[in-house]
Amino acid sequence: MVSPFLLQLLADNLHSLTFSLFFMNHLDALESQSIYLLREAYHGLSKLCLLWSMGKDSNVLLWLTKKAFLGTIPYPLLHVDTTYEFPEMLAFRSWAQEHYGFELLVKINEAARSGASPYSAAIGYETHDPVTVTHELKTVALQQFIAENAFDGLITGIRRDEDPTRAKERYFSPRGRDFSWNYKNQPPEFWNQFVMKTNPGEHLRIQPLLDWTELDIWRYIEREKIPIPGMYFAREGKRFRSLGCWPITKPVSSTAATVLEIIEELLQTKSSERAGRAQDHHERYAMQKLRAKGFL
Repeated sequence: MVSPFLLQLLADNLHSLTFSLFFMNHLDALESQSIYLLREAYHGLSKLCLLWSMGKDSNVLLWLTKKAFLGTIPYPLLHVDTTYEFPEMLAFRSWAQEHYGFELLVKINEAARSGASPYSAAIGYETHDPVTVTHELKTVALQQFIAENAFDGLITGIRRDEDPTRAKERYFSPRGRDFSWNYKNQPPEFWNQFVMKTNPGEHLRIQPLLDWTELDIWRYIEREKIPIPGMYFAREGKRFRSLGCWPITKPVSSTAATVLEIIEELLQTKSSERAGRAQDHHERYAMQKLRAKGFL
């Protein structure tokens, strides 16, 4: 006769195995769809670039790119540098470029930072509000980059669960010549059929992580052992849940010092992922206004 202890042990192990297999299969499905989207973009567009912020999501995108193209990275990575990056993030940028061997492009809106024409004064957090700085140093810098290099596809790491405005996105999302995004009129995407035609001066945003959640990202990082910046892990009772410009990005209280501890913490928290990002909360509908003008 089997003892109650052994039966309970068997039940616990079976539950744990079922739980693990569920999330493994769930992550496999997400991974497969993302890889499919990356390959479709590479096949259908003539000039692609991956927008790389050095954060967790864009590092997952980088990892997926290597899987999609048999260990190679067939398009350059672009870092839009506001000049307000955390020093630790810049150190990670140098390490990752050497580690992965990708082509890195860095774009700074030099005119905005220096106050050169067409600006009447230098743009910075010391003198301007976060929404203005974000628009000029990120969106306008990206506009300049597109004009200079004529990319017709930009791969981004946004997810629907991050923000209600991002939930309106498509996998292949068109942007006008002025970078405008008409979120009320987007092409249908039935049965994985995507509109990839662009007119001169326009481009598509390719969003392979749209269906992922914050927890999915961390579970995938844990499963694949993806390198990420150390600022995500707790130090002296605080860690960064989302990373942006240092003057407007604040850490959250946390003791999570490993990926597994972060996952456990996220299962308990009710606060939003971008609660520490000031530009999102500067004014009502700030994110929607920024994204309508071309923000990532």
